[in-house]
Amino acid sequence: MNIGLFTDTYFPQVSGVATSIKTLRDELIAQGHHVYIFTSSDPRATDSPADGIYRFPSVPFVSFKDRRIAFTGWFKVLRIARKLQLDIVHNQTEFSLGVMGKFVAKEMGIPCLHTYHTMYQDYLHYIANGRILKPKDVARLAHFYLKNMSGIVAPSERVLDVLESYHVESPIRIIPTGVNLRVYELRDTTAQKQALRSQYGYQPDTPVMLSLSRLAFEKNIGGLIAAMPDIIAQEPRVQLLIVGDGPARASLERQVREMNLRDHVTFAGQIDNDQVPHYYQMADVFVSASDSESQGLTYDEALASDLPIVVRRSEYTDQLIDDPGIGLSFQKRSELVQGVINYLHNPPSPEATIKRQQKLHDISAAVFGRRVIEFYEDCQAQLKKEQALTPRHHHAFHRSRRF
Repeated sequence: MNIGLFTDTYFPQVSGVATSIKTLRDELIAQGHHVYIFTSSDPRATDSPADGIYRFPSVPFVSFKDRRIAFTGWFKVLRIARKLQLDIVHNQTEFSLGVMGKFVAKEMGIPCLHTYHTMYQDYLHYIANGRILKPKDVARLAHFYLKNMSGIVAPSERVLDVLESYHVESPIRIIPTGVNLRVYELRDTTAQKQALRSQYGYQPDTPVMLSLSRLAFEKNIGGLIAAMPDIIAQEPRVQLLIVGDGPARASLERQVREMNLRDHVTFAGQIDNDQVPHYYQMADVFVSASDSESQGLTYDEALASDLPIVVRRSEYTDQLIDDPGIGLSFQKRSELVQGVINYLHNPPSPEATIKRQQKLHDISAAVFGRRVIEFYEDCQAQLKKEQALTPRHHHAFHRSRRF
């Protein structure tokens, strides 16, 4: 199958969406398919069409300067898609490349699917401080964009619930983003772990909390920092390592200075994607106070690294965390503190590791890839039926929402 993934966000931009797309691309290729990325230009990019990646002229997105949006390329993208004989268009964005993907699918008479990655109602503050777009506007725009899609991938129950509240009519299937377990199964040696710890001045027995995400205000990393004095009171040696970069970094660094926590909180900045597994493996517990996660990919990566998690409670965590061997969720600061101290003072048991391994099967990249291909095939079959009935029209179908 020849598959086109259309996205405004891709490496070298670092985000959960970029990681999800790369995981899907790699797994579909591993399963014998041909996958092509259609994305925005990036001055840091070193790939080319020879790598199966096609880039189109773009500019930084308004109020979100580390993301880009393509502004031209409609006929070029169609010409390339026809040359590649695409069988499926799978959009990963609602913006420029996503609109181009819908255009390509309609012109070629092939299925167009879409993964709804982002809870935009959590990001409205980036646009004129939330004074222009309101949640009701997001609902209306999403409903319009998703109209006539062959199928929609919801990475979690939370996303499905949101789309249903938007009265989206296209078929929706829940397919959690997978994790490339092969990357995380390669365990670092004790020497490798200590080399990375030494880089930040940690001893082999220093208790390390890891926060790994884009440093955005909706990630609520400030909540983790605010809880540090209570954690330090029970574990004076504890360290919080904050990995990532973003618009909230200056504010977070100021918070650390004002709370006199510079001896306990370190900012690692942005790291290369291939270094991520090493950071999980050198830590003792993964922490997140974010309440804007649509799928919690970093939570899954932590589990794949045999790392317990302490994260803010959500619909997603209610499904993910069904045993203390996997992690704990919290709503109040006291619960965050208690959860962190619990894992710092009680290293993972063999039973806890087994629990995590059992959970990993459903979130593996291999299962993710197979479920996506099954959805592609179902969408192809349905579209063929409709084209047989109305050969002059290539409209998408509207059937059961959870088939």
